[in-house]
Amino acid sequence: MPKVISAYINIVDTICEKVGRFVMYWVFFMMFLLILSFVTRNIINFPLMWIIEMAQFTITAYYLLGGGYSMLTDDHVRMDLFYGRLSKKGKAKMDIFTSFFLIFYLVLLFLGSITSLIYTIETKQKLFTAWAPYVWPIKTLMLIGIFLMLLQAFSTLFKDIAKVKERKI
Repeated sequence: MPKVISAYINIVDTICEKVGRFVMYWVFFMMFLLILSFVTRNIINFPLMWIIEMAQFTITAYYLLGGGYSMLTDDHVRMDLFYGRLSKKGKAKMDIFTSFFLIFYLVLLFLGSITSLIYTIETKQKLFTAWAPYVWPIKTLMLIGIFLMLLQAFSTLFKDIAKVKERKI
């Protein structure tokens, strides 16, 4: 592999791993929010209107920012009709083929999220709830998560090409 591609793979893998490991602990923050919601609503009878939406934002950021990490660690969901029976080289070839569909989808998703974020910022969009939070923070995290997954998809594609050509990364 050319040094530029090897450097790209190392940088993207490192970023996705650090972001994924950091975001991994957000589930505990979400659990704290849900427990706090239960306590304030059912025990002290003082419901806080912002908690459930904040928990929803947290879990959304959790799975969007963790997408690249799940690809890196190969912990994502895969349809396995005959994939498991393939050799390592055969799996790499199949992954190369499907990578083009994934990258196409992620590019469209990324472009759509840019448009959505621009609209949200220009209109100062808020949710139509009692709390009425601004939407731009979660849409920004959405854009970052999709971008990281797109970068990781290219990194995985390059690694699969190296496997097929039997080259070191």
